Amino acid sequence: GIKTAFVRKQSDTAFIAAHCEMIPIEWVCRRIATGSFLKRNPGVKEGYKFYPPKIEMFYKDDANNDPQWSEEQIIEAKFCFAGLSIGQTEVDIMSRSTQAIFEILEKAWQPQNCTLVDLKIEFGVNTLTKEIVLADVIDNDSWRLWPAGDRSQQKDKQSYRDLKEVTPEALQMVKRNFEWVSERVELLLKTKSQGRVVVLMGSSSDISHCEKIKKACATYGIPCELRVTSAHKGPDETLRIKAEYEGDGIPTVFVAVAGRSNGLGPVMSGNTAYPVVNCPPLSADWGTQDVWSSLRLPSGLSCPTTLSPEAAAQFAAQIFGLNNHLVWAKLRSNMLNTWISLKQADKKLRECSL
Repeated sequence: GIKTAFVRKQSDTAFIAAHCEMIPIEWVCRRIATGSFLKRNPGVKEGYKFYPPKIEMFYKDDANNDPQWSEEQIIEAKFCFAGLSIGQTEVDIMSRSTQAIFEILEKAWQPQNCTLVDLKIEFGVNTLTKEIVLADVIDNDSWRLWPAGDRSQQKDKQSYRDLKEVTPEALQMVKRNFEWVSERVELLLKTKSQGRVVVLMGSSSDISHCEKIKKACATYGIPCELRVTSAHKGPDETLRIKAEYEGDGIPTVFVAVAGRSNGLGPVMSGNTAYPVVNCPPLSADWGTQDVWSSLRLPSGLSCPTTLSPEAAAQFAAQIFGLNNHLVWAKLRSNMLNTWISLKQADKKLRECSL
């Protein structure tokens, strides 16, 4: 969900990328204090954790060893790439994007008991769309990785930097570290966690409402099944369907879609330990009265109510995202993209006013 310059893979050693004009700033995101940060901030001990992650910027200037820059310096440099002037809005977008990219990769490494310590990336301006995109290769030179949070087990380029003497044996150790990372990078796009959404509708006349939930679930990569059952007219069948999904061990979120008097959600909530969310398809004539059957529940029940099909899918995604880093990444990127769209809309409005 993050906008990048990547277009498609061309071969095992090459890919096609959008043409970008590069912004000469390295963006660094740190969760743990180590490396150059300790040298620049004496008194801070290695291992100090930043909440939220700490963002730093460095101007790409080899002659001066890539000096650290502030936001004000970047803005005052008055950069312009592919016709886009780099001002406060653009700096904010790159800063927010850096944090989101770090957090997504950090979450992806956690199931392998590996700590992403820090990360450095660069952005460019797409010459066609005029958008700021991640336009960098993220590889083992771009981050620090500590298995089990243990610096002595580091698997990144730092293991080469720390060599006291470059010997064939030492280079073999570095090679093994890079192979370890290469093998596990393949696992970043996999998850052991399963999950599904089961939408129960009180009538097949609600199918269009339910299809919207299913479509939204697909954007998060969550399987979704649609079933028809009425807690009023066939409570035994409703509970049989419930037991069917409880019995196979796959984590499930039930979405109850029932108009008029909603007994479906409350009955499900009272008879399962799985999460249940109400998403009633309210009518224009009676909606304000009918919604109370979803909101006013007997004690001991806990099925929240949302009127938006997309929000019901998002609610389920947030539950699965606790244990599924791929679903969590889609939620995190959606947050970022919404924030960026608001930031750009505000900039456009201010420019029109001026």
